[in-house]
Amino acid sequence: MAQATLVAEQRRALPSNLIWGIVAVVAVIATFYFYGTRPAVTTAILASALRQATPLVLGALSGLYCERSGVINIGIEGMMLVGAFVAFLTNVYTANLFLATVVGVASGVLTGLLHAFLSVTIKMDQIISGTIINILALELTGFFYQAGLTTQGKLTPVAIPLLSDIPLIGPVLFNNPPITYLSIILVIVTHILLFRTVWGLRTRAVGEHPRAADTVGIDVIRTRYINVMLGGALAGLAGAYLTLEAVGSFERAMTNGRGFVALAVMIFGKWTPLGAWGAALLFGLANALQTQAQFSNFDAIPHQFVGMLPYILTIVVLAGFVGRAHPPAAIGQPYDKE
Repeated sequence: MAQATLVAEQRRALPSNLIWGIVAVVAVIATFYFYGTRPAVTTAILASALRQATPLVLGALSGLYCERSGVINIGIEGMMLVGAFVAFLTNVYTANLFLATVVGVASGVLTGLLHAFLSVTIKMDQIISGTIINILALELTGFFYQAGLTTQGKLTPVAIPLLSDIPLIGPVLFNNPPITYLSIILVIVTHILLFRTVWGLRTRAVGEHPRAADTVGIDVIRTRYINVMLGGALAGLAGAYLTLEAVGSFERAMTNGRGFVALAVMIFGKWTPLGAWGAALLFGLANALQTQAQFSNFDAIPHQFVGMLPYILTIVVLAGFVGRAHPPAAIGQPYDKE
């Protein structure tokens, strides 16, 4: 039985062939459609897809760390918003982009700590706890935000010598700002941590069967606290990406539902880092294509319907595939140590 469970877990650890197949098909179609006559447009679309996928995959990794340890994180949206606001303010008053990024991540850790305290220690319903964080973040950032604050610059692309000169692939993969590079590294690191280390095995054990984990000496409470705080750090980094790398400024409610889309990405990716990255790229590519369609004066369909494309895609893939995903068995269940 234990061996069968381990085999099933290892299979779920692999990226979904279906997800990456869809990404590949859409990318190939887009590339052949645009690249023959407009190579610059094709490059711009693929680069935009990668960058628009960045906050989504960071948010999905945030939820992944939490839910693999058995804690639902509906509060990703709020954690991202707090990270975006705090990073923006730090940049405004210090003009130090590195410090602003670090402070944005730290604010995510603190909101993660709040979520862990409410859901793990107090044992509040985890969905209610996440909703509280979302509402609190929206109201606090809206109240303290002052119009007219000017940013002190934003993170700019860093071209990797030689690799960035490769046609099509180079500008897309090897000419990006720092957080975009970091998100790709974090996907790989998270996969290794969760599925190739003792720490990851203990985390998954806590998310699957906390009572059994406790009996072999794993501290369930501490493991959940650490993972929720790690998840908060990644959500804070996603928020910092929005204000320090993508936009360069802050607006009220600027996350615009990205935290909830990140949850959908995580579920579509079957609670695996590589699968979530594939789902995020698919959503980012759909978003980039609809943006290009609007810029191309595509008048056959009203632009509102074209703008709905990424969200329709999210609904379709979730409705079609979420039933086949298997969340951690103990997700959402508070643990009482005997």
